[in-house]
Amino acid sequence: MAVEKKSIAKPAAAKAEPAKAEAAPAKTEAKAAAKKPAAKKAAPAKKAAPAKKPAEAKAPAAKKCDTEAKVVLQLGDREYTKCDLVKIAKDVWQYDLGKNVADLKDIELYVKPEECKVYYVLNGESGDFNI
Repeated sequence: MAVEKKSIAKPAAAKAEPAKAEAAPAKTEAKAAAKKPAAKKAAPAKKAAPAKKPAEAKAPAAKKCDTEAKVVLQLGDREYTKCDLVKIAKDVWQYDLGKNVADLKDIELYVKPEECKVYYVLNGESGDFNI
C-alpha cells in the first residue's frame, strides 16, 4: 500500500506543478496588462498639456506684431502712412479740441477708405476727420 501512495502522490505533485506553472504566466500577464493601461493613461495626459501652451502663445502674437512694417494707405492719387494719420490725429487733439499734445496718451484710429474718413478715439474722446 505504501507503494501505491507514493505513485499517486507523485502524479498529483506533477499535476500541481503544471497548474502552478500555468498560474504564474497568468499572473505575469495580469500584471503586464495592468501596467499597459496605466502607461496609456499617462500618455494622453502628456499630450493634453502641450496643446494648451500653443493656444496661449498664439493669443499675445495676435495683439502685437513682431516685425515693424510700413503701412501706406492709397486713396486715388493720395497716400497716407501710419505716421501721417497719427500726426493728423494729434493736430485734431491740439487745434480742434484745444487740448495739450503732452496729455495725449491713447490713440486709436479706424480708417474707412470708402467714406474717406478716419474715426478716432483719443484718450476716450471719439470723433472723425476727413482724409
